[in-house]
Amino acid sequence: MIDSIYLDFWNYQFLEPWWFLLLLLIPIQIFFQWWKVRKRTGDWKVNTELSQKTEQQQRTLQWIRRFFMALPILATVFLVLALARPFHWKLDQQKFQENKYGIDIILALDVSLSMYTTDFSPNRLTVAKQVASEFIKGRSGDKIGLVLYSGEAYTACPATLNYDLLLSRLRAAKTDNLKPGTAIGLGLGTSIAQLRDKNLKSKVIILLTDGSNNMGKISPKEAAMIAQQKNICVHTVGIGSTRKDAPIVGPDGEVLDLPTGEMDEASLQEIASLTGGQYFKADDETSLREIYQTIDQMEKRKIQERTVSANPPPTPDTFLILSLLSLLLYVFMNEFVYKDSHE
Repeated sequence: MIDSIYLDFWNYQFLEPWWFLLLLLIPIQIFFQWWKVRKRTGDWKVNTELSQKTEQQQRTLQWIRRFFMALPILATVFLVLALARPFHWKLDQQKFQENKYGIDIILALDVSLSMYTTDFSPNRLTVAKQVASEFIKGRSGDKIGLVLYSGEAYTACPATLNYDLLLSRLRAAKTDNLKPGTAIGLGLGTSIAQLRDKNLKSKVIILLTDGSNNMGKISPKEAAMIAQQKNICVHTVGIGSTRKDAPIVGPDGEVLDLPTGEMDEASLQEIASLTGGQYFKADDETSLREIYQTIDQMEKRKIQERTVSANPPPTPDTFLILSLLSLLLYVFMNEFVYKDSHE
């Protein structure tokens, strides 16, 4: 649940952008300024002989006059920006990358033989690995691990910042030496075991499968309840199209005569619901890529919210200072540099 509203602006984001509604008063302020000085000209405080000015001096004076009139408006704009509670996302991102706000992500990938179904090109598993690789490359400062499962599960790579190692393990992921079947509960349980650090601010599992649980001593619901107790968020992804004629071509190129299992979407939805995650359905490569992009943004937004809540940077002071400087410059020019005079 996103409790704050964000708006990008010059690498700033604003927690209360509704203050920008006050900017609707700016046209009124501009009209008031124009009405006030519409029949006036201007002059330097140190020289009142307007008739002796050259054409260039007159043009310069007009630009000075416009700047003088704009200063109160600038002061109002900067004040509204300060009220909108800005923070600088790049600075907060740097703080996060210094591991002040940790997050561990475990990718739990189904590598059962049904993942070699060719309704995705060349097959579901290859596409799932490609899209997961893109997700990993798009993260920064997160420890990410990999769990592979079919009829049994194992940790292919513990949560690490060494993305090169992780990507190599992901590229090598396949069914070899694992029991056949789909042990979703065991895959989830193995992933949970990798997230033991109680000090982590966020623990996330992205579980992808194309089938239903038919192996393992722990059910998906039981594993989800353990994740819930440990405050681990699980996003579940069901992969597979509605095609029934796509063959299963094994890793050695042979066509496998296997029954087509039905995806247990209800179980995946329950896992996500119990743990505060979200369930997604991928019908093709494009939708799978969009799902990972959505999860990527969801988890980055959580980091933003925690960072701002825990240690809001003092950037509102920047805009308050600019507003005050605009007013002071207006007063200074009015007293010592520039004056309005009637035509």
